Amino acid sequence: MPTHYEVADWYQLPRYYDIAFASRNTSEVDFLQALYERYAPGGPILEPACGSGRLMEGLLRRGYDVHGFDLGASMVDYARKRLDARGLGCTIWIDDMSKFRTRKRYGMAHCLVSSFKYLLSEKAALAHLQCVSASLRKGGVYVLGFHLSDYADQRADSEEHRGARGRTRVTCRIDSEPPNRKTRLETLRARLVVKMPTRTLANETTWQFRTYDEVQFLRLLAKVPKLQHVATHNFSYRADEEIAFGEEDLDSVVILRKG
Repeated sequence: MPTHYEVADWYQLPRYYDIAFASRNTSEVDFLQALYERYAPGGPILEPACGSGRLMEGLLRRGYDVHGFDLGASMVDYARKRLDARGLGCTIWIDDMSKFRTRKRYGMAHCLVSSFKYLLSEKAALAHLQCVSASLRKGGVYVLGFHLSDYADQRADSEEHRGARGRTRVTCRIDSEPPNRKTRLETLRARLVVKMPTRTLANETTWQFRTYDEVQFLRLLAKVPKLQHVATHNFSYRADEEIAFGEEDLDSVVILRKG
């Protein structure tokens, strides 16, 4: 029997979102810790678009001073409660990636899994990088992970994530349509299936990302001269392996240092 998907915002389901991506936690936290030790001049860590707080928890458990924000009230509420329940005090708030301001100055900020691409205009993306630059202390770094687009490749793409917690099992499939060079947009759809002992929940969310190829991103970055591109990694999250930015690997994690 086909699954019936309820159309809704999957970010309103933070617990299930958190379960679906939990398998990435250790590798991503290991990666961020290694980058902090290599590049950061010390100081606290900031996570724009912190989501369910999964990476905040990992870094807090390792003794880092971690702050974060997200635009989704449900996500922030979930993250705050999970961290409080574990005795991991932190600073977390609701804010917009393109408008945030901080009093503290951070040694490192990070934003992985293409959350940056939710900013759908050049103006918003530029404002975000300027906000990050203003929040970093001199020598601080921004670890920015996102998927570059190959406009010549017009094949659809998909990825799947699975996780379980107790008797709850979650499968998340994300399908993406080919990027549009003219509009600089791509459409994505996430299908979340949550199997529990007494019922099954199915959720479908559709959204758009702004697209970047190598030249488009470097052109944007050039408008924020205080941020210098110093290294690139990929989504294997190996801090000891650098790659060339661009066609070598579309899954890019760029290290931007504030001069």
